[in-house]
Amino acid sequence: MSDFLNTYGSLIVSMVLGALLGLSLYLPLMTGQLSLASPGFYALGGYIAAILSTQVFRVSGGLFPIPLLLLEMLVAGIVSGILGVMVGIPALRLRGIYLAIATIAFVEVLRVLSLNLDITGGAVGIFGIPQPFQTPIEYLWIAFPLLIISMVLLYRLERIRAGRAFTAIREDELAAGAMGINPTYYKVLAFTLGAILAGIAGAVSAHFLNTWNARQGTFDASIVYLTSVLIGGTRTFVGPVLGGMVFTALPEILRGIADTSGLPTWLAGFLRDGRLIIFGFLIVVGTIFFPQGLVTPELFKRKMKNKA
Repeated sequence: MSDFLNTYGSLIVSMVLGALLGLSLYLPLMTGQLSLASPGFYALGGYIAAILSTQVFRVSGGLFPIPLLLLEMLVAGIVSGILGVMVGIPALRLRGIYLAIATIAFVEVLRVLSLNLDITGGAVGIFGIPQPFQTPIEYLWIAFPLLIISMVLLYRLERIRAGRAFTAIREDELAAGAMGINPTYYKVLAFTLGAILAGIAGAVSAHFLNTWNARQGTFDASIVYLTSVLIGGTRTFVGPVLGGMVFTALPEILRGIADTSGLPTWLAGFLRDGRLIIFGFLIVVGTIFFPQGLVTPELFKRKMKNKA
């Protein structure tokens, strides 16, 4: 068991962090908003943790204190939430592909800023981020409870007034507005909650990866997380969790297949480097044959009915 955890510990933690990012993208989708801003807030949270741990909380020797890590996660969540409100109010006046383009532009603005600021380390980034744990698998002590808490909160959210307002806006915004629901308020609320979650996940990831640079929040990352949500499911929080885990592990699975002896060189190279092409293909096929994703509320209802 210890050999398994030593070999796959980093991948398991990455899958949990991928599930958190899937949830951060799912929150705006609950109101029908196709936002691709999560990687930007993820990168922002990582930079906040990287700067605080290397330039403010200077810890000499030993492990980085867990309370300081929790403080960094809190700061990352608050800053990401404030920026989420500032970006969400004007951006959420747009719909569909126009909102997607606006959020991609937001991600690119953050990336260019991080490439040109001294405090973010420019193109090189920030190295030597202190570690609060001795082994990668120990990051589950932070990441896994964070995922469970997020899932419980989303489970409750889907059953209270705010969650039902999200669903009503997603199904028909005009009808929801006619029934007294304020679409702008709830759309900004969902967008901000997603930004907070992405920022917190970024703070944990910065320590986990030990380094942080502008490649962490890019358009490529937006495509990966969008794939995990669209294929996993957009009608229940379970879909993005499973999708985030599977699509985080998929590149490693493809690399394992590519190392199989006897494969043609071009096929092995494609499996190693053609990750985004495969993800794009899955988006096309998935949206045609499974427009609501693989995991839907109806799937759970059928399972419960069969058991009864």
